[in-house]
Amino acid sequence: MTILKQTLSFIWEVMKIAIIALLIVVPIRFFLFQPFLVKGQSMEPNFYNSDYLIVDELSYRFREPLRGEVVVFKYPQDTSQRYIKRIIGLPNETIKIADGKVFILGDNKQYILDETSYFSDSILTLGNITISLEEDEYFVLGDNRQFSSDSRRWGAVSDDEIVGRAFLRLFPFATVSKISTPSY
Repeated sequence: MTILKQTLSFIWEVMKIAIIALLIVVPIRFFLFQPFLVKGQSMEPNFYNSDYLIVDELSYRFREPLRGEVVVFKYPQDTSQRYIKRIIGLPNETIKIADGKVFILGDNKQYILDETSYFSDSILTLGNITISLEEDEYFVLGDNRQFSSDSRRWGAVSDDEIVGRAFLRLFPFATVSKISTPSY
């Protein structure tokens, strides 16, 4: 009888630990942070295929996304897919791509976006488009401009499609780091 009681006691302790772990992990996973696996080459040289990232879902509940932040969002043409890109254009701005450069037009100012902090200035942004963003839209581009499907092809991303910002790279282990936002 003692062995049965010990076994039942052990099983009950394991179940309590599993329940407590689920009560802690599930809210964190669904409301604060979630994992994201980079697929493809659209964000090279900053993020590579199979990089394992942690996405911060909490920040944008308290503030708006910033230019230069890397975000994960629901692909506008198939919301079951998640994409990762860099925010280039903010709400109510006009983005113009011409002569291999990105121009930002807003608040009666126009300037060329300086992206040298996250990739070489020899990388050109191909295309010849102008898009005006609404008050809840963002223009996103992949860092690997030649091989990225992004806002140049399928338009702006609305704020309700943004899942969160890439916060931490966990894998490969040699590149573990917090993901920073460039300053312009």
